[in-house]
Amino acid sequence: MYRIALIIFLVFSTPTINYSQGKLEKAEESLSKKEHQRSGNRSRSRSTNSNDSEDYQDNFLVEELGFLLVEACLYSTYYIAIESPMEKEFRGSTAAITKYPYLNANKGNYAYERGEDTGLFRTSFSNRFIIENPKITGNHFNLDIRFLRRMGFEADYLQLWEENTNFGNNSLAIFTFMAKYHRIRTEKFNAWWGLGTTYIAREVEELGFAYGLGAEFFFTKPFSLETNFNQTFINKETVNKFNILLNYHVNRYKISGGYEHLKIGHPNFSTFSVGLGISF
Repeated sequence: MYRIALIIFLVFSTPTINYSQGKLEKAEESLSKKEHQRSGNRSRSRSTNSNDSEDYQDNFLVEELGFLLVEACLYSTYYIAIESPMEKEFRGSTAAITKYPYLNANKGNYAYERGEDTGLFRTSFSNRFIIENPKITGNHFNLDIRFLRRMGFEADYLQLWEENTNFGNNSLAIFTFMAKYHRIRTEKFNAWWGLGTTYIAREVEELGFAYGLGAEFFFTKPFSLETNFNQTFINKETVNKFNILLNYHVNRYKISGGYEHLKIGHPNFSTFSVGLGISF
């Protein structure tokens, strides 16, 4: 009888142990500095200082080849990230920012010639509601500014909420700020890359380096297909945000819907998003 009671106790207590934490709480713990300090101390206690006995000799030829390789990489990186000499002859090199997509014919974010449909800068706001399931929801607010034809700035705020019947509710806020360079600028397609920082609030309270990539394809009026990805490094973990959106443009406004995937430390979130945007 005692053995049967013990087995019943273990069976019913196991789900409680496994699911005592919500996904947001697990995400906060995996990004926490204290958690990584504990794991780092364990690793250092097991490691030895074997590298101290190794002897490295400098090699003149290796140093010279390394210098040439770095110089070649710098030139190639500039051409890839900024602009190659051949592209300076292309009309997209001097493309202007449109006041908003599809203002004139089938032009998207850029126009090859200046006119009434172009301007020196443009500000866009968007707000999307995201949901993974009835217990995990969120709100994604984005401010995007374009100026000087190629430059841009983005401020992104992601707020997540989780309802946990047994252990209370939880929330997590992620703020991202990024300077952007619009690398490809055509009337139908544009792509960008950016560098910046992300701040994780609540229990984490950490700041990390972030980079991002994105593109938008204006395949037919009034639709466009948009995708964005950015990654942040915090305490040997990453925070990844990826989305793919179908946009419906109506004058200065757009209606967006699509898929958004989040990786916050260890947990992954697969969400559906829908929202509105405006440009001026």
